[in-house]
Amino acid sequence: MKDLKHLIYFENLLQTAHNDAVKAAIDKGGLAVGYTCYFMPEVLLNVDNCFSVRLRAPRTGSMDIATYYMSSFLCGFSKALLERGIEGGYNFLSCLMGSETCSEMNRTLEHFEILKLVPNDKFFVTIIDAPFKITEHGLKHYVNQIRMKVLDRLHEVYGADVSDESLRKAVEMHNRVARVMRAIGDYRKEDNPRITGYEYHVLSVATYCCPKAEIIDKLEETLEELKTRVPDEKKKFRAKVVVVGSEMDDPDFTKQIEEAGALVVADRYCFGTMPGRDVIELNDTDDVLTQICLHYLKTSQCPRFMSQEKVQNRRDFVAGLVRDYHAEGVIYEQLKFCEYWGYERALASHIMQSDYNIPAVSIDRQYTASGSGQLRTRVQAFVESLEIKRIQKGKK
Repeated sequence: MKDLKHLIYFENLLQTAHNDAVKAAIDKGGLAVGYTCYFMPEVLLNVDNCFSVRLRAPRTGSMDIATYYMSSFLCGFSKALLERGIEGGYNFLSCLMGSETCSEMNRTLEHFEILKLVPNDKFFVTIIDAPFKITEHGLKHYVNQIRMKVLDRLHEVYGADVSDESLRKAVEMHNRVARVMRAIGDYRKEDNPRITGYEYHVLSVATYCCPKAEIIDKLEETLEELKTRVPDEKKKFRAKVVVVGSEMDDPDFTKQIEEAGALVVADRYCFGTMPGRDVIELNDTDDVLTQICLHYLKTSQCPRFMSQEKVQNRRDFVAGLVRDYHAEGVIYEQLKFCEYWGYERALASHIMQSDYNIPAVSIDRQYTASGSGQLRTRVQAFVESLEIKRIQKGKK
């Protein structure tokens, strides 16, 4: 296929957290708000002149210093962020927002504050409580936490407009990005998709890590370009898969999977578009902030929710992706030492096969793609098993 016009532009943006789009927004008076989790509602970090930057640590090398402050038995993502912070990679941030969802990430956020890693007198770190269940009491607590620790702090420290009108404008931009990404993603449902999983992953991560106003035009141009893009006549993949799992912010993982013969046609992980790029619907009667918070609680697919209803919903959601995107199997991936996804991966990958009759493989990995050499071998073996199943069913 012909290369996407703006692919190199988006790839370059992902080389560093302090990229050209972030610099452009800051030069215009923007406030960079770092965050680390879906339970910190992204749209609320884009009010007024604020813009969200979901933290990553691309091209991470040694994590020795972070390991000294934390432990060798914590996930690579939390240590990579701390290491990059110590290196000064996030000095452009105005503040850092987190949620009480992962004890390992909480330690990272605390070290940002204790070690004073960002040389900005106004810089602050805030951590909110997130409920384990969606109840009336839990929602009220969640809303109050967001109001006091996020919106009020942005207003008090930086004078940001956090009115209902400002929230609605932020939702409008979120929905504009969401509709573009979903429209692009629909092309992945084709028999011979006109966009690869790697290309889509690059675009998706960029929408989380860059100011949306700086990249939306190029995203919309990419959508228009795809409308006339013609895929290669000969398919370059041997099987279609859905990737499900924990934080995966490096598109090189998707590239490795696809180089092993599997085309990634849908995803369900942190930094993914499902559910992260769902449109937020607001009515004119209920409290705006409450509606936004409820949206994030209802759409979350995080294994932190352990109610039977949520557990079953996650399994049905993955099965639905396999059906809608015409995939043949599921790859469950997990960051090494991720407590939540360690449980989810082990159980769900088995149940997908036993209860849903969907082939699945379970893989744990390092934070960086360079440290996951076994990934290619495991995927190649999985693809071969899918091909055998196809032959046994009499399919070509």
